[in-house]
Amino acid sequence: MGSALLDQVKPLIGRSAPFHTAPDPVNLPMARHWCDVIDDRNPVYTDEAFAEASVFHGLVAPPAMLDVWDKPGLQMARDPDNPQSAALTLLEAQGFTSTVAVNSDLEHDRYLRPGELVHSTLTLEDVSDEKQTALGAGHFVTSRISYFVGADKVGSVLFRVLKFRPGTGRAQAPSAAPGAGPDPDPAKRPRPAINRDNQFFWDGARAHELRIQTCANCDATYFPPSPRCWTCGSMELRWVVASGRGSLYSWAAPHHPQAAGFRYPVLVGLVALEEGTRLISNIVGCEKEDLRVGMPLELTWLDSHPAVVEGATDSRGPVSLPQFRPARQPRREATLAVNEVTGDDELPLCPVPITTTLVAGGALMTRDWFDAHHDRDMALARGSRDVFMNIHTTIGLVQRYVSDWAGPEAQWKAIRVRLGAPNYPGDTMTLRGAVRAADPSTGAVTVAFRGSNSIGDHATGTAELLLPGTGAA
Repeated sequence: MGSALLDQVKPLIGRSAPFHTAPDPVNLPMARHWCDVIDDRNPVYTDEAFAEASVFHGLVAPPAMLDVWDKPGLQMARDPDNPQSAALTLLEAQGFTSTVAVNSDLEHDRYLRPGELVHSTLTLEDVSDEKQTALGAGHFVTSRISYFVGADKVGSVLFRVLKFRPGTGRAQAPSAAPGAGPDPDPAKRPRPAINRDNQFFWDGARAHELRIQTCANCDATYFPPSPRCWTCGSMELRWVVASGRGSLYSWAAPHHPQAAGFRYPVLVGLVALEEGTRLISNIVGCEKEDLRVGMPLELTWLDSHPAVVEGATDSRGPVSLPQFRPARQPRREATLAVNEVTGDDELPLCPVPITTTLVAGGALMTRDWFDAHHDRDMALARGSRDVFMNIHTTIGLVQRYVSDWAGPEAQWKAIRVRLGAPNYPGDTMTLRGAVRAADPSTGAVTVAFRGSNSIGDHATGTAELLLPGTGAA
């Protein structure tokens, strides 16, 4: 930080902003819309009868929405009396015009309830000296926001952003740099041979239907397609659309020889389908260390090859390939008791397909109007390759993941998130977690989590909650 800028910014550190009041009370419709985007089906947020019979004795707001209710609207203006706003304005005037969130730590004194009006005050805790990061040269700006209902403190958020100068980051190595392995573009894979016996399968794949052949005579089901039944020899064949659900029967991770069109390491699985047959496919959205024989899988699709001849239905047409990823586990209906948890328990894997709808919807439902989360042109202008997920959506997804494992009446105390690689549309973030501590005397449980995508770790951190089984919980 230059000395002149330092002289302007440093006096702001330690100052607090005037109280800011939410425009509307905590309310069920907004919580319901938020839950819809995050796909959080915990009934204590939206089902009045369930919530009334729960430990909460009524509806509560999702804890991850703590810092949503009093966010300013789209037409927000920078408040000169807000030290964070003043610091950001000074940094932007010096060319540090791009912003990414780095950390967010939510701590809960109690849950918010519908009808309560939230107000908050922000304290600027720190502005770092200039740092060189992969994104660019910039400054880390750390604030703490305290939230109240009346005089009752309900929680706080430590929030850190990086304000950086675009175009000053470290150059990223291309994905297919010389000597770094074959080009991973899936269009480099050989096109399939399509004939009369398997045409139905590839037509289905183009429609994202996994079509499995069955025998009209003996009802045998089999894969790959054949001109006659493997079991009885009948030529009377038909097909059904598979559910896309299955389990991992066996797997391998071939390393050599490496071929173009694949990103290594490649995971190849023998998948046992619900329909009673098996097929070989790539396993995606997880790491080799995650694979377990018998683990539940779900179907996803890779649109690998564009059409060589528009309208062609043979190998010259577009090609889609079935792949499988870890299946999202059902939400737990009954809450875990603390004596059911040990310090080495692992949470099930949870894939989160990243779509433009999720990125933009999550930003808007968390009242985050930063344009790079919903406007692709502005995201590109700011140096991003696409719109990217905001930290509030990430926190909501982590809360959903841990709550689905723990159960609806788990009581959140804190969630601490550090961001890394961006979540871009078209990718999948896979969440994984493990219990790090469980105290039977208090019900306190700490879960470490990690959400990774094809670039790397998007989010890491811990969740702290209380489980029933003690008086404290």
